[in-house]
This record gives sequence, C-alpha cells and structure tokens, in this order.
Amino acid sequence: MPDELDRLFELLVTGLSKDNRLAVPFPAAEVYERLVPYRSNRSHLNVATHQDYEMTVLRLLAGERGYLRLEPDDVREAMQREVTATSPDTAYFRNFPDCRVMINRLAAERFLRGDMRYGPPEPEEEEEEEPVSWTGENPISPAPGERPSAPGAISSAPSVAASVLPSGISKKDAPAGTVCSTGAANPGRPCGAGR
Repeated sequence: MPDELDRLFELLVTGLSKDNRLAVPFPAAEVYERLVPYRSNRSHLNVATHQDYEMTVLRLLAGERGYLRLEPDDVREAMQREVTATSPDTAYFRNFPDCRVMINRLAAERFLRGDMRYGPPEPEEEEEEEPVSWTGENPISPAPGERPSAPGAISSAPSVAASVLPSGISKKDAPAGTVCSTGAANPGRPCGAGR
C-alpha cells in the first residue's frame, strides 16, 4: 500500500510528465512551491499537518527509496542525516532551494505505468542489474537490434565443430554410430548432434 512518500512522488511525476520535464533537472524549490505544494495536495497526500508534509518532502529530497537524486551530494547527505535525527528540522530542505533535482527514470516509468511502488531489487538476487539511470545523465544505449552479451555467452562468430568419436566412458551411454562434437554447431545437444 502506498504511503505519503509514494503519493508525493506520484504527484511530482504526474506534474512533470504533463510538462514533458521528467528528463530535465530542476531546482528543489519547485517541488514544494510549484509542483506539489502543501495546500493544494494535502488531502491526496493524506498528511495530517504541514510538518508531516515537510518531513515527506525532506525524505524525498534526501533520496529515500531512490526516487530522485539531489545534487550536490553533501547537501543530500546532510538531509539524510536530518531525516534520521532524533528531533529533525522538517523544513531543513528550505535552506537549499537551488539544489538540482533529477528524477529516477525507472521509478518514474513504473509510476506512470501504474506500478505504485518502486524499490531496489531484493538483495538475494545475484544477477547483474541495469544501473539506475538518472535523468541528468545521458547514457548511451546499445544500437537498435544490438543486445549486450549475457554473462558466459560466446561473443565470437560461430566456429566449425570438431567431431570426435565418443570416449570410452560415454560409449556405454551413446548409441552406436553417435558422433560427439564440441557443441558449437548445436549448443543444445553437444553429444549426438552429428548423428
């Protein structure tokens, strides 16, 4: 179930997408002054007080859940410390109105598709993930039709398979007349492919 941080990010992404500005960095002050101001959004955010709203904005600008990135890094780190403080100054972000905010493209796409929550992948997964794409950077994607090779894949051109007779160990398992290959010609069935 989405909480106030999810709802704030959803409103921010919706407002930026209407203006086609999701990929454009903007000043932090726009979040709370123009894009998602407290007075016009408090009922949708479901926050009880202005202080609750400010704490949600502080959490968002501090980079909680990776929804956005705030630059410079030292200001973001100071906001992260403020969020975890015993008695946080919820309006702390107002001291840095000109910091640059960049929306996490992947998180924004999920919200626009209707997936209400973006979260980093589970730590149990050992697969290599695509790096987070921040809208302030311009990554170069592969050419159309070109896919990056998967781990363990052979990226060279296919070679001719060398055919050999089965070894003494495999003779008992292979039917008579079976030819074993290196697997390059038929990677799915390396033994018996030449039959």
